[in-house]
Amino acid sequence: MGDRLRAAYPPYSAVLIGAPLWALQMLASAMSTLYLRNGLETSHLGDLAILYFAGGLLAWPFALMLGRFFAHKRRIETRFAAFFVALVACTILMTAFLFAMDYRVFYSRWHAPGGSVIWFFQLIFTGASSVYQFMVLGLRLFVPLGLACLLATSFALAKRMR
Repeated sequence: MGDRLRAAYPPYSAVLIGAPLWALQMLASAMSTLYLRNGLETSHLGDLAILYFAGGLLAWPFALMLGRFFAHKRRIETRFAAFFVALVACTILMTAFLFAMDYRVFYSRWHAPGGSVIWFFQLIFTGASSVYQFMVLGLRLFVPLGLACLLATSFALAKRMR
């Protein structure tokens, strides 16, 4: 287990170079889908660009560590699957989390004072409804380009790690 934990820590260069590259891929995925859907005609284009870029940027270190942990000393098929699942889970979760925080900031002006029981319930239900909304509306922006990026990146990471 200790050997596997040590192997999970990626080199700094993999994080510093990989994070912006993954973020740009997620940004390109969202923007290409918006372009195909409605020609980029949305009033929230900048906000969506920041959301998907930041989601990819912040998810990369977690996905890389998780993928490396499960891919350590495995066959290439298992390494590919580990990176594939880690990238999917971390990118979706981080982007949904950032969306939920934006949602929370917007609705906080109508919420009860912080720390109260009502505030706690409002926090939970606002977060749950924002994640649901992201799953219904936001996941579509990862397809089809995001899937191609995911396959290529997972394969590249699986080949690099031995």
